Amino acid sequence: NAEAQWRLGFMYEQGKGVPQDYSEAAKWYRLAAEQGNAPAQLGLGTLYYNGRGVPQDDAEAVKWYRLAAEQGMAQAQKNLGIMYAQGEGVPQDYAEAVKWFRRAAEQGMAQAQHNLGIMYAHGKGVPQDYSKAVKWYRLAAAQGVAMAQHNLGVYYANGHGVPQNYMQAHMWLNLAAARFPASNAENLNMAVQNRDLAASKMTPAQIAEAEKLAREWKPK
Repeated sequence: NAEAQWRLGFMYEQGKGVPQDYSEAAKWYRLAAEQGNAPAQLGLGTLYYNGRGVPQDDAEAVKWYRLAAEQGMAQAQKNLGIMYAQGEGVPQDYAEAVKWFRRAAEQGMAQAQHNLGIMYAHGKGVPQDYSKAVKWYRLAAAQGVAMAQHNLGVYYANGHGVPQNYMQAHMWLNLAAARFPASNAENLNMAVQNRDLAASKMTPAQIAEAEKLAREWKPK
């Protein structure tokens, strides 16, 4: 039973009900993956990518990610896109990265939406298009991805792909600053600095309104 094999592998990977054992996880994932179970293919690919329970092997990770991605699994599609974007286990190919990011993004995967926004922002695999970057950043930002919120705020501040709007810039940068953990000091400081730069061009009333919008915001 492939689903039982996958679930048993997952229990071993997570150490739930049994001591954590990546080798056992790989064993059960493989049995399910070879029967075409997409979650097991994703799990096995991730073990190969991280070198847990199996030798680290980007090409094997790509192989299993692709099988799951072709079955429509958004997480595998996003991971495969990253492999193509970074040239890990496959020749670097931004167009292929865009293809897989788009498939995951259209299923609503926030991180894939953000990644697709980056590709449009920098013209990698697609013509540079700030308005399309904004579209995908906005979808990811609405789900609470801090870097997408930051990038959207910067685009509002600079008028890239959207009319310049410091109030919207401040709101999104404020949200990003609140979501970046203290351990991510570089991105946290970047968000704070960009928010304060936007604030320097706003009236006190505008800042108060932007802060109110940030307080009332809820992820979708």
